[in-house]
Amino acid sequence: MLLRFVCSSHLSTKPMSTAPFRNESANRPRPNDKRKIVEHYDLISPYYQSLWGENIHHGYWIRGDESKELAQNQLTDHLAQLANLQTGATVLDIGCGFGGTALYLARKYKARATGITISPVQVKMARNAAAAAQLDVQFFLMDAEALHFAQQFDVLWSVESISHYHDHRGFFANAARFLKPGGVFALTDWFKKPGLSAVQARKFVQPIERGMFVELETMDDYESYLGDSGMQIVHRQDLTRRVAKSWDVGLQVLRDKSFWALAAKMGKDFVINLKSFQAMRAGYSSGTFVYGLFVAQKPRDAGATK
Repeated sequence: MLLRFVCSSHLSTKPMSTAPFRNESANRPRPNDKRKIVEHYDLISPYYQSLWGENIHHGYWIRGDESKELAQNQLTDHLAQLANLQTGATVLDIGCGFGGTALYLARKYKARATGITISPVQVKMARNAAAAAQLDVQFFLMDAEALHFAQQFDVLWSVESISHYHDHRGFFANAARFLKPGGVFALTDWFKKPGLSAVQARKFVQPIERGMFVELETMDDYESYLGDSGMQIVHRQDLTRRVAKSWDVGLQVLRDKSFWALAAKMGKDFVINLKSFQAMRAGYSSGTFVYGLFVAQKPRDAGATK
């Protein structure tokens, strides 16, 4: 087996810092409370895997008649192509879920991939998947807002993860330190449409935030954060229309009464999460929700920082 359960000689990591969690209970509750996020993904990742397959991200429909699984791979390929992902590139998948994308990049693009997640259950699932596939992909328990590696990467990769974080600007500033000069940050995430009224935000955005444990910003916000971190935007795309079908698939789950019975046993947060599937569809239908993509490059003459 090529799976490694400890750090290799070219990577150095430490146990996940608990610093981001210390003051959460003392402050006003946030929809993206990290303890809730960990509990949520630890509890339902096996069910997500049975529902969504090896990936838990949106699909990207080109023709419109693709299977969900093909559409999900098409999203990965679309981002990889825009990032000009090279054979053998070192890739850090930030918010890797249970490892499907990192393994896909290693298998198809021969990437030397590493994945991090805040969920211990997801780390275990990802490592098991890497072992089964006999792929040399490493997975670590790590908070993305407290990255710590002894190396820089050719590509930082993040799909639908950053909106879970508390300090988006701070995340980008820190993450840029782990990107090689000339390297790229390739990401997709969930956004809100700019200029929404308070009524629109309350009706369409807040139910998504509460149910999906996120805080949504605009694409302009992310572009500003990437620029402030010293990166140059190479691609910016609104993929909303191409990915919206994901929630037609997701809503099929809500028709299964046994799934609701399971949700009731798991607690109110999971019930709220299921109800937010409908909020996601409403966000797409109303035009208040945006699914966006960025590829940004660190200048080649940027000094290596640690």
